[in-house]
Amino acid sequence: MYALAVNGSPREGGNTEMLLKEVLSSLAECDWETELVKVGGTAIRGCTACYKCFENKNNRCVIGNDGFNEIYAKLLQADAMILGSPTYFAAVSADLKALLERAGLVAIANGNAFSGKIGAAVVAVRRGGATHAFDSINHMYQMSRMIVPGSTYWNMGVGREKGEVTDDAEGMKNMRHLGEVINWLGRSIKTSTLEYPAG
Repeated sequence: MYALAVNGSPREGGNTEMLLKEVLSSLAECDWETELVKVGGTAIRGCTACYKCFENKNNRCVIGNDGFNEIYAKLLQADAMILGSPTYFAAVSADLKALLERAGLVAIANGNAFSGKIGAAVVAVRRGGATHAFDSINHMYQMSRMIVPGSTYWNMGVGREKGEVTDDAEGMKNMRHLGEVINWLGRSIKTSTLEYPAG
């Protein structure tokens, strides 16, 4: 099975990246193929509401010059996607928000392409606003007919400067548990004989 983590932070080696790597490490120990890609700082643009994706139905966005389609193709392949963001003014980063807008719409335009996939949100926060950022990611999952796993707490870690999040023992432990839950859920889905409801 394949898990893709998308880092919405523009900072290399920052707290969001560390949290995502902890989830992926937990999954790798369970023999998942894992990959981490970065969207933060890439100047990916938001959806222009042109609705060409509904006309073309080719699982691509017509905006083809900013790396979105490459990341979207990986999201399509993934059994589980873990989207992570720092908390900026009580919300997700602009680049991750752009990915959420476009990926969600392109998937819906192509027969609800994310249906039945696992989606988890991970958020780094200095002080407040993390639950809104967390919810923003989960809203795309829920509108895309995805399955959102729970864990021991909201999937967030506290830290401002690079590396401070590793001092948040509870947050780091939650990331490992999130990986374990994604593994359990992914294997349960793979062995199920039931079809995902078409709706």
